[in-house]
Amino acid sequence: MPRAAREGRGGDSGIAHTDVKSRMREVHSPEQLKKLVEERLKDPDVAAWPNLVHVLKYPKNREFWFDIVMNPLDGDWYEERNPITLAENIDIPVYLQIDQGRGWTLDGHIELFNVLKGPKKLDIGSYPPMQSRPWIEEHDKMFRWYEYWLKGIDNGIMDEPAVSVFVEGSREVVTATQWPPKEIEYKSLYLRPRYKLSFEPEFMGAEYAAPDGFYQAPLTVTDKVEVLNWSTEPFEEPAELMGTGAAHLFAEIDQDDTNFILRLWDEAPGGGRQLITTGYLKASHRELDEERTAEGNPYHPHTRAVPVEPGRTQEYVLRLHPFAATFEPGHRLVAELSNNEPLVDAHNALLPPDAFHLPVGRPVTHKIYRDAVHPSRLVLPFTTATANGATRSGSSRDHEGDQLGCS
Repeated sequence: MPRAAREGRGGDSGIAHTDVKSRMREVHSPEQLKKLVEERLKDPDVAAWPNLVHVLKYPKNREFWFDIVMNPLDGDWYEERNPITLAENIDIPVYLQIDQGRGWTLDGHIELFNVLKGPKKLDIGSYPPMQSRPWIEEHDKMFRWYEYWLKGIDNGIMDEPAVSVFVEGSREVVTATQWPPKEIEYKSLYLRPRYKLSFEPEFMGAEYAAPDGFYQAPLTVTDKVEVLNWSTEPFEEPAELMGTGAAHLFAEIDQDDTNFILRLWDEAPGGGRQLITTGYLKASHRELDEERTAEGNPYHPHTRAVPVEPGRTQEYVLRLHPFAATFEPGHRLVAELSNNEPLVDAHNALLPPDAFHLPVGRPVTHKIYRDAVHPSRLVLPFTTATANGATRSGSSRDHEGDQLGCS
């Protein structure tokens, strides 16, 4: 969040103004730190953003953000501060509450819930993500929790399921002992020509199914964010999805790095949209930990950056953050790809100014291949009942159109 970095803030808490001192400034001499800063400024994404240049040049009162910008890779510096690691020592009762809407905020709560060893509960609420804090909507549950654990009042709260999930679309509340709250089966939605998503894979080669593409100039010279969209046909029956997902993109870029930002939307018949989940990947961080990667749940260690070979087509696997949604009949699933986040749209208008990922500081041309040799696709967690009777929306029409295209 460049705005927070500029102001030296940590979220809404203001913790970075005076209370947090830079560990980097403690560990390194001024001469060493100067060289490290010069090396960090070679990153064109950082160098193109004045807020971060200012943080690096003048870390006073921004020491919290100075350390973050100076440590772009995962490793020991973050691990010793990792709440998930620290949570292994927590055995007091913990009640976790989070709203859907951005995905990555939900991710940490689920990971924390799985690590905690003491009595615990997890409530996943409804969209949008930015509500009053602490959430007044949850006060009744909070009071019952405190009455039981602080006053010893047996109000039955611990007899209720540990996990409660609000499902977008159907607006149902599902309870269970774990996340995801239902059994799931991963199914693929393939990127197809004419900006379609289909349960059927593409059978034409790249010579007929030419790639989709876009050119993005740096946001220092334009305020327009280029976006590619692919969508399903309207669902004929409710389609329920819960869990994490993945996007497998076969892409070619003409620079040594870019961002891949994927957002999934539920689009209503009238055109109204609601964000369902997001996925982010810096191309140079594409490496996967194969031992920790599973279908629909890739794991990127982020411990080193490997520049991309310009002009080479390769597979990038994005992790789609946890979500729970039902696509009602007549609704479409829309996948939206860009390399920067749109500055203002149906979702970002809900967020504070500048609440986005660091933009790409170089001009990049992107080609997204989705043919028989390059099966770009979404791998999504359909609940078992939905998966077994999945509506193959538009698949016969797509096949017919492809046959016409071949002839």
